[in-house]
Amino acid sequence: MNIANLLTVSRILLSPVFMVLIIFENFYVRLAATFVFIIAALTDLADGYVARRYGMNSGFGRFMDPLADKILVSTAFLSFVTMGYARGWMVMIIIVREFLITGLRSMAAYRGMVISPSILAKWKTVSQMVAISVILVYANLDPLLSNGNPNSHIPYWPMPLTGWHCTLFDLILVIPLILTLWTGIDYLIKSGGLLKGILG
Repeated sequence: MNIANLLTVSRILLSPVFMVLIIFENFYVRLAATFVFIIAALTDLADGYVARRYGMNSGFGRFMDPLADKILVSTAFLSFVTMGYARGWMVMIIIVREFLITGLRSMAAYRGMVISPSILAKWKTVSQMVAISVILVYANLDPLLSNGNPNSHIPYWPMPLTGWHCTLFDLILVIPLILTLWTGIDYLIKSGGLLKGILG
């Protein structure tokens, strides 16, 4: 258990701490939750740097690092569902795709095979972090803006021909959702032969 792996494990341990803090409708508690999330996100940069700089690459790290990322992101999105900032079905699609592809990539890595992330997949990750950041900013301001009536000031827009009313958060999550589905399908198509070898 080297320093890089300890940073990875700390990211997993900080995820539930963030979730517990963020659901409180208190400005200071949510601000603390935001700092916890920032620290957890920074461990992702730190463990990668330490592993490369000091040659601390390990099988544990290769397996747990992407898993820790998905746990942190999934925890944030599930928290937003609990708080009414995100729709459950949108978040579930994102989470199922993330853990499915992470599981397949981990199985491939275990067998000495590499499924490299595409440029589009990296943009998917960026879009998810941007969405989380924007919603976190609102979550911190919400206790100050709502005056005891949470989400009363969130505008809803009717969608033509569907009867569905969307919020700003729906629009924010549309791009990560599309990129998540797109890259997931792309992984499965491009890695079809490799996956047959893994599962066979």
